[in-house]
Amino acid sequence: MGEVSAEALTLDLLREASETVRSSPLGVINTPMIPWCQTTLPLNIHCNIHIKLENMQRTGSFKIRGVANQFARRKKDGHFVTLSAGNYGKSLAYASKHYGLKSKVVMPDTAPVSRSILIQSLGVEVERVPNSSLMNVVNRCVQEDNMTLLHPYDDLDLIAGHGSLGMEVLALVPEPDVVVVCCGGGGLLAGVASAIKLSGCDKTRIYGVEPEGACTMYKSFIEKKPVSMDTKSIASGLAPPFAGTLPFELCQRYVEGIVLINDAEIKAAVSTLYKSGLVVEPSGTAAFAAIINDKIPELEGKNVVCILSGGNIGKDELANFLD
Repeated sequence: MGEVSAEALTLDLLREASETVRSSPLGVINTPMIPWCQTTLPLNIHCNIHIKLENMQRTGSFKIRGVANQFARRKKDGHFVTLSAGNYGKSLAYASKHYGLKSKVVMPDTAPVSRSILIQSLGVEVERVPNSSLMNVVNRCVQEDNMTLLHPYDDLDLIAGHGSLGMEVLALVPEPDVVVVCCGGGGLLAGVASAIKLSGCDKTRIYGVEPEGACTMYKSFIEKKPVSMDTKSIASGLAPPFAGTLPFELCQRYVEGIVLINDAEIKAAVSTLYKSGLVVEPSGTAAFAAIINDKIPELEGKNVVCILSGGNIGKDELANFLD
């Protein structure tokens, strides 16, 4: 992905991708955005927060947006392979079934087994391996089995597709002061930030949120280059072993900063949201957890957007998060 620079993601490309996603045969929906003040969620700051309910998206997460744009711009043949802790794999499997294509998902062995079973139920092969071996296995599939890699976050078409979420935000909150987004490999954060900044919202502050045990983008910002690390977090969807090259370039350009939350804060956020009637997976709570734990500076009196990025959490898994 190194050969694609941040300049490649233009406003025209984002608008085109948004239209592609909106009209996709995969049935991507314009998810609701609700005012925080109309929920029973706690808030100790006086500000106007809107919550984007991407946990209600088709396949249960934002990932289908990027997948819809990737499939629209690629030949519908061959055998695709990807790496995923669950959500991207589920969206890829959903798309593969729709288009009648063969695909394979290489998953970290730390991901919930229920997610592997779900992906397999859609007709896609799953191989579970240690986190550190993910790219080695994917590369083997590409080189030895002639599969085509669809990258789950370091891909221009995917990031442009995720930008559709940013466009939907601006349709309802035209000039947000602050937007808070989860960050794993950085694809969603890069897409949303690019869409908002390239649409002319120069003063909007955009923050990415990562788990302390999986802070690849945070470390990349410090070292001024994409880094890898041994990641560990209950938010497995935010714990890929490296930050994406293109997401890093875009985030460096358009994102104010990366803030960190710990696993205890993530666990509490899942429980708090559930008690208010919102089923959100650990990875999907990152932005919310950052806001309620005062990790985002200067929110007083501001128009804020908080993205709940996914709701794929099984009953057994959910039981472990509820106090």
